Amino acid sequence: MSVPIVAIIGRPNVGKSTLFNKIVGKRMSIVDDTPGVTRDRIYAESEWCGVNFSLIDTGGFENKTNNSILEQMREQAEIAILNANVVIFVVDLRSGVTSADMEISNMLQKIDKPVVLCVNKCDSVGEPPMELYEFYNLAQGEPFAISSVHGHGLGDLLDKVISYFPEDDSDDLCNDSIKVAIVGRPNAGKSSLVNMLTGENRVIVSNVAGTTRDAVDMPVEYGGKKYTFIDTAGIRRKSKVIENIERYSVLRAHMAIDRSDVCVIVIDATEGFAEQDSKIAGYAHEKGKASIVVLNKWDLVEKDSNTMNEFNKKLENDFSFMSYVLFAYVSAKTGQRLKDLYCLIDSAYEQNSRRISTGSLNELLSYATARVQPPSDKGKRLKVYYITQASTKPPTFVIFVNNKDLFHFSYQRYLENQIRETFGFKGTPIRIIIRERKNEN
Repeated sequence: MSVPIVAIIGRPNVGKSTLFNKIVGKRMSIVDDTPGVTRDRIYAESEWCGVNFSLIDTGGFENKTNNSILEQMREQAEIAILNANVVIFVVDLRSGVTSADMEISNMLQKIDKPVVLCVNKCDSVGEPPMELYEFYNLAQGEPFAISSVHGHGLGDLLDKVISYFPEDDSDDLCNDSIKVAIVGRPNAGKSSLVNMLTGENRVIVSNVAGTTRDAVDMPVEYGGKKYTFIDTAGIRRKSKVIENIERYSVLRAHMAIDRSDVCVIVIDATEGFAEQDSKIAGYAHEKGKASIVVLNKWDLVEKDSNTMNEFNKKLENDFSFMSYVLFAYVSAKTGQRLKDLYCLIDSAYEQNSRRISTGSLNELLSYATARVQPPSDKGKRLKVYYITQASTKPPTFVIFVNNKDLFHFSYQRYLENQIRETFGFKGTPIRIIIRERKNEN
């Protein structure tokens, strides 16, 4: 089931970015009284009452303009509306209903999307101001009085928004399956790989970059196990992304990584590693996803007895920032080694979901600290009391110490390496959280 998308739209300077920042809980959009500060769509994850959703801030919606930048801002807003599950239509109490508000409302009435009317800048506490009732003229249902600066009324607004979210009607195959995001640069062979893995031509394959524009879910059953493969648009450098539709495709690709269990990063073996591959892999790493790097088009590479070893050494160097990653050499065209890829997906998912007992972890900790003494500084030595696993996906460990400042990064890396040597965790990142217990003797 995809994470619901909520788009915030409205004419310039009604407080859309302030509302966006308030909902996500941090300052991501630039806020200024000058119209047109927000130009592109800005995306962030948010949550209300245990329900996760994606929030998109858009530039001011200008219906009629000869200004090219304002025209592009309008197009960005239209794309956000088309892909949203719910639209928050923001208007300004102080300005009243303007002709621009009426034009936006008329446009929204022509689309089949739920709209929540948000009357911003109602900063006073108590009964709604009389001016609020003027906004019933927009014919968008009940207007919600809010203050995006102070947060008044946000609860009622978000309750209404999430009430429109689609129910999770996905079948058991999707619910119980391992979700695998297929990501990479354009023309790496992602769609061909998905077609071969699913056993049918489910997505269009073309040499034209940008053929795939949305994230497409495809449930598959293989070897008695259930998978959901998510084919995504190729992720190019920001400077190369020109088309508005492609901008949104890249956003959907990132969202596919967000909701996946395993991330398969596809690289064209004939072209090799590029900087953009490391950025894609870095995003998966930051999100704590199990990851596999797939060298596709392996059938087109001229080989000798040492070719794979040379590729391995180079890839280990290229992906040194995520040394745990698994590598696979396949051909989506011939089906070469695709069965091995299923095994790697299973292994990476299992390691990402793995839990280690506290007893086993502390046995390892005793051995590791005896082998290499914790660091000291100015006569104060780091004491490591104990370790426990807090969560999975990714495996997250909490280490209790006497002083966090003494816990040098190099010693944290040493303990992480010891955990990996003892328990594996190949194919998944692990997280280490340091907490102080100063009252210990």
